[in-house]
Formats: sequence, structure tokens, C-alpha cells
Amino acid sequence: MATFPVINLEKLNGDERSRIMEQIKDACENWGFFEVMNHGIPHDFMDTVERLTKEHYKKCMEQRFKELVASKALEGLEAEVTDMDWESTFYLRHLPESNMAEIPDLSDEYRKVMKEFAVKLEKLAEELLDLFCENIGLEKGYLKKAFYGAKGPTFGTKVSNYPPCPTPDKIKGLRAHTDAGGIILLFQDPVVGGLQLLKDGEWVDVPPLRHSIVINLGDQLEVITNGKYKSVEHRVIAQTDGTRMSLASFYNPGSDAVIYPAPALVEKEAEEKNKQVYPKFVFEDYMKLYAGLKFQAKEPRFEAMKAMEATAPIATA
Repeated sequence: MATFPVINLEKLNGDERSRIMEQIKDACENWGFFEVMNHGIPHDFMDTVERLTKEHYKKCMEQRFKELVASKALEGLEAEVTDMDWESTFYLRHLPESNMAEIPDLSDEYRKVMKEFAVKLEKLAEELLDLFCENIGLEKGYLKKAFYGAKGPTFGTKVSNYPPCPTPDKIKGLRAHTDAGGIILLFQDPVVGGLQLLKDGEWVDVPPLRHSIVINLGDQLEVITNGKYKSVEHRVIAQTDGTRMSLASFYNPGSDAVIYPAPALVEKEAEEKNKQVYPKFVFEDYMKLYAGLKFQAKEPRFEAMKAMEATAPIATA
């Protein structure tokens, strides 16, 4: 079994650049997931984010989750539950407009820190997108530009906690799915594991590493790269011990952005006799479809968008 890719970015702009770029290329083409160390976000700042997230869960979310478990009779499960997840979660929107002020129970310190964290993650996402461009032969800035709608990209963070579960064989922390959007940056618990991805028909653990950021590719990057990079199915296995923290930040296209395979890649593949071309669509239309089909295979979603494109072609700006 191949080892999950962990990539140290420390010498990216030094004499090891070509080796690191090759590691990123391999991870994007063969895994759809990788973990980065020395990514530019200070360790002490990440420790503060972790502390405040865990404090907020204990103070504001833990009791609510216990009440939910009791109300849904999830405590002594005997049959498998396939329509719910064992997670406590809320969503922070950063771009195009922040909803941080509207989220109840957040301390002023937590709001301030999460706002700062979002700025750092946005910068890292855009740096990684440019590295992808370099590796795949697109001009610098192409992917960032492709994600821009009238108001720029959409960016938000799903803050989740996965409490200890007495019956992890009966309910998932989070059911298997691919992510609909662009590039996902995950700050996960450094001790409690549970995240797995599907590779070559087998579930592989994503190792918890302190101060790392886990990167995974969403469906939109698969479309823009015309399948060169692929989104990968992943899930969270509930654990019997320990609460797992997860802050997944989604750098996605703007809702009105038109998504389609990069012409330069399609032309190149046509020369190589690869006839597959992904559909063209408005990101918001894809998200409407995804909302009802998140935990199903992605291929029918792409086919549905192709059918929609055939009946109502979209002009490219």
C-alpha cells in the first residue's frame, strides 16, 4: 500500500522546488489528497484556533449534541443508520460576505481569530492553485480566475466536532462523498483520527499530524482539468474515544462562475486522442444538484450537467 503523501513546503522556493512540485503533481494526479507541513501559517496561531474551537464546542455545542442523540434515539443503535452523521457542526461564511457576526455564541476572540485564519487560508489556497497551474501547464492565475464570479470566489469554513460514539459500526461520523467545490483546506485534530479516503478500492487513513493542513480536490477542479486531477471519495469513521476537531475550509467558485474544462488542456488531450470532455455549467446549478445527491457517486452529477448543457448551452464570457 502506497504511503499517504505528506509534503513539506519549507524549501518550495529554494533548491528543492522541482522535487516538491513533483510530489504535489503526483499527489494531485494519483491521490486527490495530500497533507502539507510548513505551509506558512504560524504554529502558535494554529494552537490558538484549536484551543478556541474546542472551548466553543465544550461550552456551546456539546450539550446540544447530547440532546440531539437522545431525541433521535441514536444511543443504543442496533441497525445501521445511513441517513445521518455523528457530527456536531456549524458553518462560517467568509466570502463574498461574512456571516461571522450572525453566528450566535461565538466569543469576540474566536470571531477575530477565525477571521484572521480565513485570510491565511485564502492566501494558501490561491498559492496552491497557482502551483497546480504550473504543474498542469496552465498560465499562472488561471484557476483563481476560473473560480471568480461577479463577486469573486465563495469561501467558507465548516466547523465540526465528532464526539465519541458508542456504536461506530452502526453510524458514520460523515458518510462517504466527494466535495462539490474547488480546493479544500482541512485543519484537523492532531490526535484523534477517523478521516479516510478511497484509493484503488481500499479505504486509507489520513494521518492526524500536528500543525498540518490536509488538502483535497473538489469536483470543480476535476472539471476544469478535464479529469487530469480528480475529486476523491472520503468519509469520517466515528471513534469510541476522544472528540475529533475538524475545520474544513472550502475555496469554491463564485455562485455565478461558469465552470468548464480549460481549453488548453482539452486541445492537448485531443492531440493525445483523449476524447472525454467534461460539461460546462454555472456553479450554482451544480450545487443545487449536489445538495440532494451529496452521498451518491459524482459521475451521474456530471452527466446531468452535460444533459442540461445540451438543452441550454452556456456562453463563455
